[in-house]
Amino acid sequence: MDTPEPATEQFETYRPLLLGLAYRLLGTMRDAEDIVHHAHLRWTGTEPAQTHAPRAFLVTVVARLALDRLKSAQVTRETYTGPWLPEPVATDALGPLDTSGLRSTVAYATVHLMERLSPQERAVFVLHEALELPYGEIARILDATETNCRRMHLRTGRRLAAGRDRFALSEEDHAKLLARFLEAAQSRDVSRLSGLLTEDVVAWNDGGGKARAALWPIEGGQQVIPFAADLVARYPYGTPRRVDVNGRPALAITVDGIAQLVTIDVRDDRIDGIYVVLNPDKLGHVPA
Repeated sequence: MDTPEPATEQFETYRPLLLGLAYRLLGTMRDAEDIVHHAHLRWTGTEPAQTHAPRAFLVTVVARLALDRLKSAQVTRETYTGPWLPEPVATDALGPLDTSGLRSTVAYATVHLMERLSPQERAVFVLHEALELPYGEIARILDATETNCRRMHLRTGRRLAAGRDRFALSEEDHAKLLARFLEAAQSRDVSRLSGLLTEDVVAWNDGGGKARAALWPIEGGQQVIPFAADLVARYPYGTPRRVDVNGRPALAITVDGIAQLVTIDVRDDRIDGIYVVLNPDKLGHVPA
């Protein structure tokens, strides 16, 4: 068996961190893997003297490549069929999650909310929150001023506050709440559904034009309850399979022969957001 080159071996120690960073910046693991591949090529072609601080060098390369990719991706997402949702990814494929910043910035609801930010705002937010980089280092990476980076972070922090650090439930209780929602929807139990959802709950369905799905977000309990009840009751599903994606439990189900993943956002022990991914192109990184 061939022994890995020292440069490649060193790069592999950072790969999980870099994949997690690129995913947070882009919302898709396929793009994140491509970015990290190009970062590896850049790394192996760089003079050793230039890589005396490998983590800083690789984070800079990945952030800049991802920022360029995100700018072009925004045009495509604006013409996407229906709501664009991030690609759900198995938790163990998202790199280290050993700090609150790493965990909160990979939560599905947060990755979805980050779509509202400009590419540079998103980069500032992720680099500061997830990697805990100081504003001066972020400014160097993004070729911006430290003052501007600080202002962007404060501004984006306020805009995303509603979607972060809202998980008060244990993983087990989170999974049980999701299962109760599907059971109530299947039985058309409007009373139970009403008790499980917040009044301003929003449901998103991403079929990407490849699976039948609502073309606009469904807002408010009065609209979400009948929509969920009609959809699930009309098309019986098999036994839901619990999977762990983006740091929280989710359910993989099949409705009318269509595989899909359902995950939720929780506020005050009730469901505040429902995310249903039906686009088969986005289910490749869900645990089998």
